[in-house]
Amino acid sequence: MSGLDWIVLFTTLFIIVIYGVYKSRGTDNIDGFLLGNKSFPWYYVTLSVMATQASAITFLSAPGLAFSSGMAFVQFYFGLPLAMIVLCITFVPIFHKLKIYTAYEFLETRFDLKTRALTAFLFLVQRGLSTGISIYAASIILSTVLNINTTFTTIFIGSVVILYTVYGGTKAVSYTQLLQMSVIFAGLFVAGVVVVKLLPETVGFGKALQIAGKMGRTNAIDFKFDWSNQYTVWSGLIGGFFLQLSYFGTDQSQVGRYLTGSSIGQSRLGLLMNGLVKIPMQFLILLIGVLVFTFYQYQQPPIFFNRYELGKLEKSQYAPELNRIKSNYADAFKNKQLEVNRLEVALDADDEQTINSQRVLLQAADEKTKAIRKEAIDLMVKNDPDADTNDNNYVFLSFVTRYLPHGLIGLLIAIVFLASMGSTAGALNSLASTTVIDIYKRLINTGATDEKYLAVSRWSTVVWGIFCLLMALYASKMGNLIEAVNILGSLFYGTILGIFVVAFYLKKIGGSATFWAAIITEVVVFACWHANIMAFLWLNVVGCLLVMIFAQIIQLINNRKNRVMSI
Repeated sequence: MSGLDWIVLFTTLFIIVIYGVYKSRGTDNIDGFLLGNKSFPWYYVTLSVMATQASAITFLSAPGLAFSSGMAFVQFYFGLPLAMIVLCITFVPIFHKLKIYTAYEFLETRFDLKTRALTAFLFLVQRGLSTGISIYAASIILSTVLNINTTFTTIFIGSVVILYTVYGGTKAVSYTQLLQMSVIFAGLFVAGVVVVKLLPETVGFGKALQIAGKMGRTNAIDFKFDWSNQYTVWSGLIGGFFLQLSYFGTDQSQVGRYLTGSSIGQSRLGLLMNGLVKIPMQFLILLIGVLVFTFYQYQQPPIFFNRYELGKLEKSQYAPELNRIKSNYADAFKNKQLEVNRLEVALDADDEQTINSQRVLLQAADEKTKAIRKEAIDLMVKNDPDADTNDNNYVFLSFVTRYLPHGLIGLLIAIVFLASMGSTAGALNSLASTTVIDIYKRLINTGATDEKYLAVSRWSTVVWGIFCLLMALYASKMGNLIEAVNILGSLFYGTILGIFVVAFYLKKIGGSATFWAAIITEVVVFACWHANIMAFLWLNVVGCLLVMIFAQIIQLINNRKNRVMSI
């Protein structure tokens, strides 16, 4: 990056962090630290909810996912608006009226302490692991820019977020997230415009999408019902609905965001606006990935997008063999470029027969470049068996640092940093609140002062921050990060949602039945995932339904035993 980029990057980060610390001054009680004294209007709630959900993973991995496999991931969010409506009708008014800090306090009132503790534990495990992935996503940026190992950048970034979250709590998180999302929206729009401007003069926005479409990258909608297909309309509407309902309704990282609303109406409006804005935002992010794909049909992409891993191979004993592979790759790309130009001519002539035949030839040329690229990856593993061979998360970042104008590079990298900081800070705050309210205050020290609980909240933030850092150091093994974090969530969210559904709607079922139903369900969900029986979104549906079914069966058995004993 240029000197201007560094100035833009650090100025943006410095202003936002200082702003958050300044606005959160005077946070001297647990209500202010965990819920911001419930003082925020709806637009703060909307942007805070979106910022917590839209981590660096979104802005790194989503364009890379669209680059490699197309727009189908947008279907993942189709169930979101429906989930927001259900939340506004049921969860929000109940949580506000109970004046709770965490969603899991309600479960003790409805069931018992062990069910509350189990649900809080499931959340803590899931959110702690997922937050580690979010930290790693941001560390990728800094490691790419500085060309150093992600271990060092992971520790640095995690430490910065921990510090300002410990200082200001929810107020620091929410105030910084308002500025973060404003900068993010502006930066994404500018990035999309710049990508189109970088395309050849003969290729406008429409033709860029046509070329990407002929290579299978604009496949946004799939109406086929297929259990094994990760992204279809049905998996998005049904599985996505259950996942989003659980995420926003039972995950404290989100519940804690909309509980900061000054009233039930403000929280509801904030969630509804999130449901309306999220799908277009995600579509735009994926669209940028598709446009980057088209750009790389005219400009030769790197043989491997992770410059750090490629650099290790270039300095190894296998450098001569790598140079041979690079030469073959360049030749194959030139042949591919000829096929792209012929497809462009056919599109201009609107010659459907030539378009179809040219598409086949272009796809064959594309497969040739992929085969040569695989040779480089195999050589990378030969040089270092522990090498990170998935560069999907580096596609957009590589494009930004190579081709965007100076100044804009620094701004876009700041955007991804900000997204990571916002989501990670929100997650750490929710982990701390759940640990203190549902575990420490309820099971360990029930009669401490408010000052003591505030101190424990700060220390809990530090401890969870260290845990997430350790997880982040492992995250490189998990492939595409946006898929990894959603798969991880799907292993727990269905069970957690099932517990809350039973609590809200199945009034005759008690705590013991629900507790054991949740444990059995979690075992079944992990077994389904391990056996690869279905796409991960369906695990949310299965988990929720199984808790309801098992709880009903166990309750019937308990009732029968009680009747026999009474006789």
